[in-house]
Amino acid sequence: MDPSGSPINRSSAHELLGQILLKRGLITEEQLAEALKIQQERGGRLGWILLTHGWLTRLELFRALAEHYGMPFWNFSAEEFDQKADRDLIKQFEPFDAIQHHIIPFFRPSPDEVVILTDYPGKALDKKIAENIRTKSGAKTLIQWLITDLDFTKLVQHIWNIELADRAIYGLFYRNPEECAIKVFSRNQVIGLGVLLYLALIWCYLDIKSFIAFIFWFIQLTFSILVLFKTVLSLVGAKHEISEPVSSEEVKSLNDSDLPVYTILVPVYKEPEVIGHLIEALKAMDYPSNKLDIILLLEEDDKATLEAAKKARPPGNWRFLIIPHAIPKTKPKACNYGLFFARGTYLTIYDAEDIPDSDQLKKAVIGFAKHDPSCICLQAALNYFNATENFITRMFTLEYSYWFDYLLPGLDRLKLPIPLGGTSNHFKVEYLRHLGGWDPFNVTEDADLGIRAAAHGMTVGVINSTTYEEANSRYWNWIRQRSRWIKGYMQTSLVYNRHPIRMLKTLGFKKWISFQLFVTGTPFLFLSVPIVWSVFIYWLFTQTKIFDPFLPPLVVYWGLFNLLGGNFLGVYLNMIAVFRRRLHYLMPYSLLNPFYWLGFHSVAAYKALWQLFSKPFYWEKTQHGITKVKSTNPQ
Repeated sequence: MDPSGSPINRSSAHELLGQILLKRGLITEEQLAEALKIQQERGGRLGWILLTHGWLTRLELFRALAEHYGMPFWNFSAEEFDQKADRDLIKQFEPFDAIQHHIIPFFRPSPDEVVILTDYPGKALDKKIAENIRTKSGAKTLIQWLITDLDFTKLVQHIWNIELADRAIYGLFYRNPEECAIKVFSRNQVIGLGVLLYLALIWCYLDIKSFIAFIFWFIQLTFSILVLFKTVLSLVGAKHEISEPVSSEEVKSLNDSDLPVYTILVPVYKEPEVIGHLIEALKAMDYPSNKLDIILLLEEDDKATLEAAKKARPPGNWRFLIIPHAIPKTKPKACNYGLFFARGTYLTIYDAEDIPDSDQLKKAVIGFAKHDPSCICLQAALNYFNATENFITRMFTLEYSYWFDYLLPGLDRLKLPIPLGGTSNHFKVEYLRHLGGWDPFNVTEDADLGIRAAAHGMTVGVINSTTYEEANSRYWNWIRQRSRWIKGYMQTSLVYNRHPIRMLKTLGFKKWISFQLFVTGTPFLFLSVPIVWSVFIYWLFTQTKIFDPFLPPLVVYWGLFNLLGGNFLGVYLNMIAVFRRRLHYLMPYSLLNPFYWLGFHSVAAYKALWQLFSKPFYWEKTQHGITKVKSTNPQ
């Protein structure tokens, strides 16, 4: 019997799906022939190929699948489910088991029978799960009803929404509270900071001159070390230019039928204007469409973006996932929620305005095969399609070119921890789940995840592929974005310095020092710039003697070296950033790097420091879609 009470024609259970669809007049002979050809060349399920090419609707496909497998089909209704559902049986099961095994216990038509809902009729019912259902229900017979995959997701949310939201927010905290930024400062850090302030006050009372001299000496020394460290990384990363981790020949040699399912998470919030562009960008990906699992992550209160997405009518390999309203409302929380429903072997994240290289997913698959098995993630480079729009976008492009083309490859070559970028990081799903996903309380969740991977003995690599996105073209919008990033670096530094000795033993000295210089040092560098430069610029122009009692000549000359040498290296690193991408027209702008640091980075860093104490988990929303430049891949 089907859900409506009509008898099922079991004799049709072995009829081919293609023949059923032809018999119903849902597809043409030509479409079936083309789909079978694609299946032969690229692999995958026939129905999914027809669906992703737009030759079939989801409802038509699943009704035909029900006939093909001789199963009842149920058109999901929340009201009907609530009336029939055996809640006592259902609550004995975890939502993650339901998602993984594609089954949900429903109701008992008789004492010896249990109806199970599934969206994957070709998947054999796991023997252990089946026995578990029989044991808990006391039933002997399990009857499977088919529902669509979208209805299955809605039903999982309908039943376990509170549990899923709770796990998306607190999953990492439950797993290991010490790795979660929900607590800004640990007890030991507060005590340590209090002791340092107390000692500083005593020192000032006893000899304020030597204290000021020490502070300036410490800042100058640290500034020098940080600049030299990043210079060395960049020079090592420059060797990356003459090598190609994944060649175009390797990409061409891939057999599409061997490619795994790839999940793409796309978190959006109040960005209806970019949905159409996003769909077109992902349609251009050189990857079998029937092996793409694209999940659009939408917040519950964002009706405008949901309506825009519906009107855009994306292909059948897209799913809309509504994230329940809960605090904190952050991108990592949304990604954790999406991770629960990911079907792929690998997973990546793209922002709404991203334009990835078309072969990026294939390069990631090859990259994972070439890297050590401990590799959890491969980071693609980020750059901007609106580089020429104004001064801000030009400087931002210089910075990103230097960061992703030289700095991160330097970390990769030296086998040092890599703080990830916010998009185009490609993960092994199994490893990502084992690591606990993202930290919803860290506003730079990507950098945090890269360091957490290193703390657990996993590695992160880079691949020679680029994703182009929209550079901020407005000052305060830029400050909002950058202050969030810097605040996240501060949070990450605090989290992994809760037990610095333990972290040192875990990472080893080389990786631990790199973490301190790169993650802890980056905010320090931006915060120290106004102090380092303003004092010595004032001294150079006025030749004042006011600092003489406090600053010995060595400290003064060291400050002068940092002012001149540090700026020279900053300009130089920005200059070399243009060569790999042949952005030679940006070279004159590299001379303005000191003003970019002082007027942009330092302002954002002090805002981040203030928010670390006042609003540590506040997610500064960056406005997108404001550029006047057409969003295309520059290459």
